[in-house]
Amino acid sequence: MMNLRDRDFKDEFIFQATRSSGPGGQNVNKVSSKVELRFNYLNSAWLNEEEKALIASKLVNKINNLGEIVLTAQTDRSQLKNKEIVIEKFYSLLERVLTPQKKRFKTKPTRSSIEKRLESKRVRAVIKANRKETGE
Repeated sequence: MMNLRDRDFKDEFIFQATRSSGPGGQNVNKVSSKVELRFNYLNSAWLNEEEKALIASKLVNKINNLGEIVLTAQTDRSQLKNKEIVIEKFYSLLERVLTPQKKRFKTKPTRSSIEKRLESKRVRAVIKANRKETGE
């Protein structure tokens, strides 16, 4: 499998800059520093059908009606820095989605853990039994 960062998705990105929300004084009213990245995964030449199916199932909330993954960044005052941040967000999101989950193997509880659990149940039972006798 080819490393995600080696694939050049940059031709398939659609960037849109808008004004950031939140505090920032006069600068926030003039500068469009918030960057929105749109990526149409259905039309991507770099993703195979299996990867597209995984993305569709795992990123339901991040995909709009047009089949675009929409990510935004507005933490920095610089539009260029926010663009770098949103690209990094994109790659880390895809890496998280496309790396297979490790299968969990069931383990048998140890003898000591079973004994501790049973002992704590006995203690709790005694406390409750005492409560009944005293009428608490």
